[in-house]
Amino acid sequence: MQKKKILLVDDSATALMMEQMVLGKDYDIVVAKDGAEALKVAVAEVPDLILLDVMMPKMGGFEVCRILRNLELTKAIPIILVTTRGEAKNVEAGYASGASDYVTKPINNRELLTKIQRHLGSANGSGNESR
Repeated sequence: MQKKKILLVDDSATALMMEQMVLGKDYDIVVAKDGAEALKVAVAEVPDLILLDVMMPKMGGFEVCRILRNLELTKAIPIILVTTRGEAKNVEAGYASGASDYVTKPINNRELLTKIQRHLGSANGSGNESR
């Protein structure tokens, strides 16, 4: 059974390592370290879900999210924004940019897994969506 693929996007090596530790056994993981790289990897890999940091150099998560939503190949991929910015205006801006969900740092692993499963179904790829 093929695992679902998650693209992790964060300029923090620590955040990427923590996310990989939590998700790596249940999902195939691909990584990007900034917004520009995220766009390239998303188009090349077409992941099942994207965890996208908001505050990054070169291109922030809101802009990346808007671009992904406008690309035919990536417009339907669930995007969960991951950020330290939990204020209402930032959450609203995240959803306005096309985010499917929003998680604040420090990440609560149970909350993150619950939100990922909500968008992907079971971790082992037994969902009935076809891609």
